[in-house]
Amino acid sequence: MLTILSLMLNFQAALAQTSKTSWKFDFGTGQVEPGYTQVLPATTYSKERGYGFEPGANIMALDRGGPDALRGDFCTSDKPFFFSVALPEGNYQVTVTLGDQTAATTTTIKAELRRLMLEKVQTTPGQFATRTFSVNVRTPQIAGDGEVHLKAREKTTEMWNWDDKLTLEFNDARPCVCALEIEKVDTIPTVFLLGDSTVCDQPLKPWNSWGQMLPRFFKPGVAVANHAESGESLRSSLGAKRLDKVLSSMKAGDYLFIQYGHNDMKEHGVGVGAFTTYKADLKHFVTAAREHGGIPVLVTSMHRKSLNAQGKINNTLGDYPAAVRQLAGEEKVPLIDLNAMSQTLYEALGPKHVGKAFQDGTHHNNYGSYELAKCVVEGIRTSKLDLAKYIADDFPVFDPAHPDPVENFHMPASPMSTNIKPEGN
Repeated sequence: MLTILSLMLNFQAALAQTSKTSWKFDFGTGQVEPGYTQVLPATTYSKERGYGFEPGANIMALDRGGPDALRGDFCTSDKPFFFSVALPEGNYQVTVTLGDQTAATTTTIKAELRRLMLEKVQTTPGQFATRTFSVNVRTPQIAGDGEVHLKAREKTTEMWNWDDKLTLEFNDARPCVCALEIEKVDTIPTVFLLGDSTVCDQPLKPWNSWGQMLPRFFKPGVAVANHAESGESLRSSLGAKRLDKVLSSMKAGDYLFIQYGHNDMKEHGVGVGAFTTYKADLKHFVTAAREHGGIPVLVTSMHRKSLNAQGKINNTLGDYPAAVRQLAGEEKVPLIDLNAMSQTLYEALGPKHVGKAFQDGTHHNNYGSYELAKCVVEGIRTSKLDLAKYIADDFPVFDPAHPDPVENFHMPASPMSTNIKPEGN
């Protein structure tokens, strides 16, 4: 009887969580703002609670007092820390209040698998910053059609991209979190990404990809849903139902950015090639997105780290970028020529510095993926996509011939690392 009662209570709690559309949290030990849920250092995440800190960090709370319940206290740590909230699949507007009455703060926020949301938000003593960003939460289930065939790593190190909760990473010199508000907003446009290891949300440092840097360069009001995965080609993504998953969530006006090639070029068989099977499969993705009211955008693959003695790029991708350009012209699809921009970028860095953008011959680190994300955003602008109206106000015109100086770049490292390289090369 007790077991049945417990199951009923858990079901009712889950149902209540699913029907909610907004969540509000007040961090710290001081006065709690009416309508908010208090979060203390000992508030650890559990399925029953539905919110809380993930294990691994020493969370501290400071109460400065005063009449402002939200800003009078906060939670912080001397190491990066994670806070999760159980949420249904969809898009969310997340608003954070950061600061401290008596000391300076610096906060960088990443979501799910190290998707960069806010970069280096600084406050002076007594100053508070309220920032809003949009984030996508998803599960493997496909409405009425099974689920995505996840790889083993997607069920372990990448599980935060597929579970039933939103996880936020608070990082940098001194993150002080006063309040957090979350609101479900499924009407905002979504930018879906499909591609390989150079696009996907890499789960562990030092590996990184442009897709997980992209959200930082958008204003609130558009969410990036990164469905790319390491080792994938167009055909393997089809087989794993990644395109099906995207289409099941797509609404009119959403975007689908498609960047493959690194792994497709290694497929063999009769008739297999850039201008045959690859181009035909790419056209299938484009057509499917349009049939669902979406706006396909083709992205050519960036070059690998291969410079000759004169500091010029060696093309290791054969005809695959050319096939993308050809299809874009034939089907009148917006094109972001990341292949051409990466050549300009890598040659500008030169043999002396190009290695500082890479973690191996194909995959990038924080700096390299950040610069490539800037290339993609500049491509959005020059292509005159309507999406360009969402580009962050602090993003200037970016010329890949003049990359950001490596020595001036800083991105706080997430706490978990691996020496195992991503699939694909």
